[in-house]
Parts: sequence; C-alpha cells; structure tokens
Amino acid sequence: MPGQNHSTAVRKRRRNASDAYYEYRTVTLPTNVTRGDVRRLLTDEAEYGRWELARTRLYVGGTRKVWLRRKAMTVQSTL
Repeated sequence: MPGQNHSTAVRKRRRNASDAYYEYRTVTLPTNVTRGDVRRLLTDEAEYGRWELARTRLYVGGTRKVWLRRKAMTVQSTL
C-alpha cells in the first residue's frame, strides 16, 4: 500500500466473565487510500495476523475507521 499512512491502536477486552478475551485493533485510514488497498490490507491482516473484521465506519470526509479483533491467548501457569 503506497505510503503506509494509517494509524493503529491495540487493546484487550473481555465482555463477560464467561466470554473469551479478545484483542482489538483500530485502524484509521485516510481518504487517499483506495477501496482495493483497504481490502488488500484487511485480507493480509486476516490471513497472516488472524484478525477478523469486527466493525467498519466510513466518515463524511472519506476517512475509514476499521475495528479488527482476534482471540487473545490465555496461558495458565502449571507451577
């Protein structure tokens, strides 16, 4: 993707005590990124980073905000 001018933020969250932990990543894409480039970026994230699409939002000015999520690994100590 030309320029790689997108911003990301990662956080972890669990909705209920019985739900799995999810790691969320927010990607903000400027107006000059084409739909094809966005699709390619999201496909790569899904294929190689195991992210899944949680939510998208297209703002009036053309900026896109995408929320990705994946299950976070929870490892219990055996000691």
